[in-house]
Amino acid sequence: MRQDVVLLAPRDDVAVVLRACAEGDRLTVPGRDAVTALGAIPRGHKTALRDLPAGALVRKYGHVIGVATRDIREGEHVHTHNLAMPEHAATLSPGDDGVRQTEVPADLRRTFDGIVRPDGSVATRNHVGVLTTVNCSATVARRIVRRTEDDIAELGPEGVDGVVALTHGSGCGLASEGEGWELLRRTLVGYARHPNIGALVVVGLGCEVNAVSSLMAELGLAEHVPVASFTIQDAGGTVDAIDRGEKLVRDLAAQLAGTRRTEVGVEHLVLGLKCGGSDAWSGLTANPALGVAGDLLLAAGGASVLGETPEIYGAQGLLAGRAVRTEVADALLDRVAWWERYTREHGTTLDGNPSPGNKEGGITTILEKSLGAVAKSGHSPLTAVRDYAEPVQRPGLTFMDTPGYDPVSVTGMIAGGANVVCFTTGRGSVFGSRPVPTVKLATNADVARRLAGDMDVDCSPIVEEGTPVAELGRRIYDHVLDVASGRRTLSEQLGLGGEELVPWQKGAVL
Repeated sequence: MRQDVVLLAPRDDVAVVLRACAEGDRLTVPGRDAVTALGAIPRGHKTALRDLPAGALVRKYGHVIGVATRDIREGEHVHTHNLAMPEHAATLSPGDDGVRQTEVPADLRRTFDGIVRPDGSVATRNHVGVLTTVNCSATVARRIVRRTEDDIAELGPEGVDGVVALTHGSGCGLASEGEGWELLRRTLVGYARHPNIGALVVVGLGCEVNAVSSLMAELGLAEHVPVASFTIQDAGGTVDAIDRGEKLVRDLAAQLAGTRRTEVGVEHLVLGLKCGGSDAWSGLTANPALGVAGDLLLAAGGASVLGETPEIYGAQGLLAGRAVRTEVADALLDRVAWWERYTREHGTTLDGNPSPGNKEGGITTILEKSLGAVAKSGHSPLTAVRDYAEPVQRPGLTFMDTPGYDPVSVTGMIAGGANVVCFTTGRGSVFGSRPVPTVKLATNADVARRLAGDMDVDCSPIVEEGTPVAELGRRIYDHVLDVASGRRTLSEQLGLGGEELVPWQKGAVL
């Protein structure tokens, strides 16, 4: 029988329409009586399965996603015109341990071909990084990379994946102490020490607060990492600095020549879990499938990291219920409470998070978005909570406090040690994250078709063909291991990911 809607939990008040429907269309509902559409409903949006009076709490995924702002009739389109955030939203998703034992298939791959560094850390890529201390040296760093990246990536030494500019928009105009300073330095140090950076050139202007000399003293790079540094002022200006940087990059790349990959266990993988440009399909296809892949990785001894605190709002109880210790749950809830205060102080609310694109794709409130987003974390226990850019605990599932904004969130994960990122999208994304590969997962067939050159895995067969979520999750798991072994993602083939290092900027800009 043709399926017209997706019902996510038996007692839900709404279901997701699989195809755009017109007034009078009869919609079959699994395990329920059919409903008649009372008007046009876009694909991926919600229809009411029963009459809902104004003030009624409305459920999807088995949890509250909003409150009816007026009477809603069975078969009516449910969206921003009649559904809003309820009061005290943070308490509406009760704690639920939700932990399920992952059955590990006997034939599950447990190794990949990684780059083993002398200190025992394992890389998935081998890049020369050009790290800036300040935005003032960003253009010089990018020009250095522009002169060298094609030669090194395509024609350069065997075993070297490329050269990447690690630039950012800060480094001066801030106090040399306090939260803003600590965030910036922790992020830059995390990138510099990342196993995917095989060699490093640090470029400063020469008079910035985040001085080259003090940053170099804090980097604490392993002895096996070749590193050089200079300032544009000491080099004699822009032209001479670019020339000097080019020579250094080429020399360092030559030192990395012949780097080989070795078969290693998946316990050396740290998988970053990210969604962006979400739509109604995100919580049905790509996110739960990625959750399966993550659970398989954790069961095999690996690690994963979930971020985007504003995008778990309302679903934090589900995560907290999976915490291995009370203090882990408390740490997560404390971070959500901080965000409530933070947004209130800036004259907004966490429900301001769903973007116009999210809403056009069928997501109405942050509660609905969060319930779909948390699906990326699977059902494994939550083992740790980390501040932005802090080292990720291994093995196990870590939550990192990050904003929802894509580049800022992923920057924190990479600085914390993620060496592969999976990014689900329903509206479409062209995100990359060098020096770490990003695997992009399409939630629906339309995005998979229109952005075929950007989407690595199409998860739409879950709703289009009835493919089990577990089967798609296994495909993602295998794809991640292929990428970790050197298979280039589509974003890498396109040269994307050189502009996405965006540290979370807090504190006063002076």
